[in-house]
Amino acid sequence: MAPTSPTVAAWELGLRLRERRELMNVTAAAAAKAIRTGQSFVSGVETGRAKINAAKLAELTAVLDFDEAESAELQALREAAAQRAWWSPYSAMYSGDMLRFIGFEHGAETLRTYSAGLITGLLQTEAYAMAVMSGGAPNVRLAEATRRVEVRLKRQQRLAGDDPLKLFALITEAALRQHVGGRAVMADQLRHLTTTAEEHPETIEVRVIPFTADCYNALDGSGFYVMDFASVRLPQLVWQETISTTDLIEQPMRIREYSLAYEQAMGFALDRTGSLRLIEQIRKEFE
Repeated sequence: MAPTSPTVAAWELGLRLRERRELMNVTAAAAAKAIRTGQSFVSGVETGRAKINAAKLAELTAVLDFDEAESAELQALREAAAQRAWWSPYSAMYSGDMLRFIGFEHGAETLRTYSAGLITGLLQTEAYAMAVMSGGAPNVRLAEATRRVEVRLKRQQRLAGDDPLKLFALITEAALRQHVGGRAVMADQLRHLTTTAEEHPETIEVRVIPFTADCYNALDGSGFYVMDFASVRLPQLVWQETISTTDLIEQPMRIREYSLAYEQAMGFALDRTGSLRLIEQIRKEFE
């Protein structure tokens, strides 16, 4: 299983509480009144954004008629959600949504990424990531850019270990040819792409959409991530970033649109061998 993520634990706890409350036809206001708190607090717990202590959770599970075994599971999720995450020391640099994304990514089982203009962050070298931070966030000071790169490299640790994240990285040829950081940085970055894919053939798949591909739905859009989780209780999530906004998408219909767009784009990609061959060819052009 994926490592424990406080973000994912809080999310699952909230989902299970909300599902039971709605099944019993109890309003959030009524549940809040029963445990002597406010509706906004109950709603915050159900969205995974507010923490609940053991006593209040025990009261809430009693109100919602959870049995003893289920109540114990929810208390275990509460305890996991209360743990300090490795990304906590960096919280001042990021928005709440970005921190939640890092937490979801850490606890995901499978991640499908579409990258139109840049190599996906989980496969970036340190030099490439610094070039991205310098160019993509020109108002960020050097010290903060360095810490952001540090976070990006720590996120990459999920690609190794006893139960690594399964990554399917869909990258456009344009992203491979963009001179991010200069020729030497790009040559090293592309070498890193092929080396990583070859060293982890069972968990990392890198596929390239060549310039010869026809038009597809995601072509004119920004990059996005589709996340899947080990627990059957947890639905998919989508993360998308634009120049000025970030969006953590939880609505099933919108997620379905992104999944369909991803599958369509994958249909235009080269196979694994052809993708790695093209990456190697472009790498040689940079040297």
